[in-house]
Amino acid sequence: MSTAPIQPLTAELQALDAAHYLHPFTDHQALAAKGARVITHAEGIYIWDSEGQRLLDAMSGLWCVNAGYGRRELADAAHAQMLKLPYYNSFFQTTHETAVRLAARLAELAPPVEGRRFEHVFYANSGSEANDTNLRLVRRYWDLLGQPQRKTVISRHNAYHGSTVAAASLSGMGAMHAQGDLPIPGIVHIDQPHFAQHGQPGESAHDFGLRAARWLEDKILELGPERVAAFIGEPVQGAGGVIIPPASYWPEVQRIVELYGILLISDEVICAFGRLGHWFAYEKFGMRPDLVTFAKGVTSGYVPLGGTLVGERVARVLIERGGEFNHGYTYSGHPVACAVALANLDLLQREDLPGRVRLDTGPYLAQRLAELEAHPLVGRAESCGLVAALTLLRDKAQGLPFPEEQAVGMVCRAHCFGGGLVMRAVGDRMIIAPPLVITRAQIDELMGLIVRALDATLAELRAKGGF
Repeated sequence: MSTAPIQPLTAELQALDAAHYLHPFTDHQALAAKGARVITHAEGIYIWDSEGQRLLDAMSGLWCVNAGYGRRELADAAHAQMLKLPYYNSFFQTTHETAVRLAARLAELAPPVEGRRFEHVFYANSGSEANDTNLRLVRRYWDLLGQPQRKTVISRHNAYHGSTVAAASLSGMGAMHAQGDLPIPGIVHIDQPHFAQHGQPGESAHDFGLRAARWLEDKILELGPERVAAFIGEPVQGAGGVIIPPASYWPEVQRIVELYGILLISDEVICAFGRLGHWFAYEKFGMRPDLVTFAKGVTSGYVPLGGTLVGERVARVLIERGGEFNHGYTYSGHPVACAVALANLDLLQREDLPGRVRLDTGPYLAQRLAELEAHPLVGRAESCGLVAALTLLRDKAQGLPFPEEQAVGMVCRAHCFGGGLVMRAVGDRMIIAPPLVITRAQIDELMGLIVRALDATLAELRAKGGF
């Protein structure tokens, strides 16, 4: 695939793009002025643009291409299913094979919670839709139990749970809330377990994790436990900058939700399917969730699919109490998406990509990242499985950040792209989540590209007097 011809129509495609395509999370005026990068093809962990540049995709697209690009078995699964049954819905008390088999497969893969398995799945098309579904599920659950006042869902500042109206409300992103009068009623937020941001002088990470978890208890008591429906959290916050909580955090959160009887939602849109070295992250962190949001890696991003693993506590009430759950999507359990997901799970299992991340490439990435802390710009290097972040600091000795107006993260990101590397900037945190098929040799290549971008960023800052 790397020998495919270079797209000769870059300018034409950029003009058409500017004329007709409104991109997500984009300043459309700024994009129109510069023109979009046209991606033409991909293979393994690499993508190519229409100018012939090869880039190491250290973000797996958007955290999703777990199996890497160009996996023929996934394309073949889609092709075969399109010929057999390209579409049918799950309304009107109908079903079809791939949706049923995928639900059973997910139930098989999800580790039991206190001896009980996740036996049920509700399908959506994305993580955003799945989290909309979760809001509906938890409120329906409490309605059926005769406690309709339990509507409030607690989330965290700087969390990301999607960008639909409900999911953006569950998210804790200030810039998103500033547009559209968000969050909607019934959703509140507490601070995130970000030790570098909220830790106190002399406080251990362990003690901070306990203190951060107790912000949840404080909020429950402020609202009144009888009004709280659920708490939602990403095991590791992704789009917020790869915020990895202390080991003490999630067990204490678990204790609190059980004390007050509220539901726990583990949003694993990024973290599931091997990203952290386990099929599901709740196992790694000792969580016992009632609902688990999934998307992205379930198909390695080849086709859209999302959903919720529904624990027996919730599923039993929905089924036994009866009554129609007035919620769903035209494409819930889409036959082609489910067929690709089944082929993708076969691939992840056959190649033991979760085990490779846990035992080999994850530890090796952590080892190589630690070396980057010697660079003048890097204050901290943190990773969990195959997600990682570098914090860029103006003064490492004193832990001083760069002024916000310098936008150092975006300066570094530009040097990454210019040097053949896709790396994301969240403020001045540079984050990566490479495909799970990455090898040790490719991690070495990745580190070399990161160092080159850091060096170029440092040189530019010094030339402008900003370091």
